[in-house]
Amino acid sequence: MAKAQGFETSSISRLDQTKVSQYFGCNTFSERTMRDRLQKDVHKAYRQALKRGEALPLEVAKSVALAMKEWALEQGCTHFTHWFLPMTGATAEKHDAFITWDDEPGQVIERFSGSQLIQGEPDASSFPSGGLRATFEARGYTAWDPASPAFIMEGPLGKTLCIPTAFVGYHGEALDHKVPLLRSMGALSRNAKEALLHFGVRTESVVAQCGPEQEYFAVDLELAQQRPDLMFANRTLQGAKPPKGQELEDHYFGSIKERVLGFMQDVVLECFKLGIPAKTRHNEVAPNQFEIAPIYEAANLASDHNQLLMEILKAVGERHGLAILLHEKPFAGVNGSGKHVNWSLATDEGHNLLEPGKTPEENLQFLYFLCATLKAIHTHGGLLRAAIASAGNDHRLGANEAPPAIMSAFLGAQLNHILDAIEKGDVVDVSMQHLIDLGIGNLPRIEKDATDRNRTSPFAFTGNKFEFRAVGSSQPIALPLTVINAAVAEALDSLNTRLEAELKAGKESKAAVLSVVRQAIIETKAIRFEGNNYSDEWKIEAERRGLPHAKDTVSALHVWENPASKAVFSRPGILSEGELEARLHIRHEQYQKAIAIETQVLRQMAETQILPSITADLGARADSLGKLTALGIAVPETLQQALQAQTTLAGEAMARLSAMKVALAAAEAIEDNHARTEAFGNQVNQSKHALREVLDHLEEACDADLWPLPKYWQLLSPLV
Repeated sequence: MAKAQGFETSSISRLDQTKVSQYFGCNTFSERTMRDRLQKDVHKAYRQALKRGEALPLEVAKSVALAMKEWALEQGCTHFTHWFLPMTGATAEKHDAFITWDDEPGQVIERFSGSQLIQGEPDASSFPSGGLRATFEARGYTAWDPASPAFIMEGPLGKTLCIPTAFVGYHGEALDHKVPLLRSMGALSRNAKEALLHFGVRTESVVAQCGPEQEYFAVDLELAQQRPDLMFANRTLQGAKPPKGQELEDHYFGSIKERVLGFMQDVVLECFKLGIPAKTRHNEVAPNQFEIAPIYEAANLASDHNQLLMEILKAVGERHGLAILLHEKPFAGVNGSGKHVNWSLATDEGHNLLEPGKTPEENLQFLYFLCATLKAIHTHGGLLRAAIASAGNDHRLGANEAPPAIMSAFLGAQLNHILDAIEKGDVVDVSMQHLIDLGIGNLPRIEKDATDRNRTSPFAFTGNKFEFRAVGSSQPIALPLTVINAAVAEALDSLNTRLEAELKAGKESKAAVLSVVRQAIIETKAIRFEGNNYSDEWKIEAERRGLPHAKDTVSALHVWENPASKAVFSRPGILSEGELEARLHIRHEQYQKAIAIETQVLRQMAETQILPSITADLGARADSLGKLTALGIAVPETLQQALQAQTTLAGEAMARLSAMKVALAAAEAIEDNHARTEAFGNQVNQSKHALREVLDHLEEACDADLWPLPKYWQLLSPLV
């Protein structure tokens, strides 16, 4: 029976049976488990290699593999897998049993070697590679990521040990999202460590930190399975607006219904067992929309955990009769879902480099790293936008619930006052703690944060971190994290070079730092914006400031081809030119395929479900009116006009359906990748939207008993 610190995991049925700390991570080969099972010198060598970003010595790996195998077998595991993140956006795994032939004929023994832990060969040749792998060079390797703990996934009849790994090609090409993320973290650590030396701080490493908030919809599974669009496109491609959506804001932070609460508790239990630090859960704005958010951790671990979380949400949802929708915009007319990526930097001792302290105007180290982040956003705002571009996110960005596709940064009044004063060379006022007195005797005074919270800003400073709000809910966070890390690493490199030049010129250390900070403040002023990012006025102002504005994926993908975008990855060795080109090719393919699938699903729904039902409804109405006339009953002209209007709409739907099929065929015939993407993003998308417009009107006019699909009001009704 599986145990963790004396706790039987099979006995966990309710969260309130024991303290979370007693079973947290019980299904992971955690730091505590390793410390208990490894010899002290082996554990020390493992920790040092991890801290310094060095490869594990083979003997250490062998010892870890043996301990991991024994632990996994004690937990009841029969198989192991190298778990990785291919460029599909999903996770991948191939299971192998822990068995091999014994010396005695017909007998097997359990075996797991250090080499099996460190490296696997899954082949996995069918994953998208963007041309990095030729048909005759299909070999691929998985390499263990010791910074991400191995974990156990429980199945119906057994358990599997999952080993987080990187996925590379025969010549070492990065075929996944993890390799560039780890490389970007290394580049950022190197430049951040160099910067800290100027402030008298020596550290083994600087770690990019992340805490991604995950939004999602939950709808009744039985209803969802009756809609082909939800099953195949993960969003509704047709649906008339319900009488009530989110207008009253009564769902937001409301009491959680029992059915949903049971699901949430089950999700959190699975998270805790896997060492995922799920912290917050609540109702979101739209009906049947919810959010779960973790505590901060290292960016690569946060990426792995978020991928696991999305799988847990879906699997647990099915157990509770719920379909979990992670699409950015599953329903028109109500808020879509994002994945707010909270990002910061910390030394290996845990000191947050974006923590302003009580007097940020005196904290030169904080100001230095703040300005480096602003410089990264200013230089590569277009690339940040391109990193979160997708067919799904196009429906969300710029709407009322999501920041526009223009990258800007919000700092708040206090920090802006400090930066403006430094720019002008003025003496900065000493920061003071501000309290809100509620005027009620038995309520405490509330301490105000240094910044307010601008939920319209795509990249907002929120106290001691930046919140990248534009990331889509279904997207792996590894790519946007890689871009942020790479851009900040480049900015730090630039500031470090300037600072060294100032010091060589004979400037005193503090004066040199202030000079570099002041220059960065002036250069990056254009991306600081404190107002409403949703307003039309901001779009005009952003254009005046020269900020890039890629309105959709079609235009955003061009940013990847800019020389500056390529250099931020290639110069520090995060991605080669070939790896970049491959990813761009895959992004084009994924976008085209997403639109093509949606179009084919909508075509099938229209031809085989919606229009036949409309025809039946028209026939029934015409028959009824004919019978009334036959009985000598005068049929009001309004009824005849309504029937004629519905008939005209049905004819228009047929015409628009034909136009959509023509647009799809024309786009699929285009060979040039860029032109093909533009055709899907423009002509195909427009024809699809045009057909939906008519179908939505037909739904509102059709007999409810004849309409073939669950309606919005059914899907978005409270889950009780």
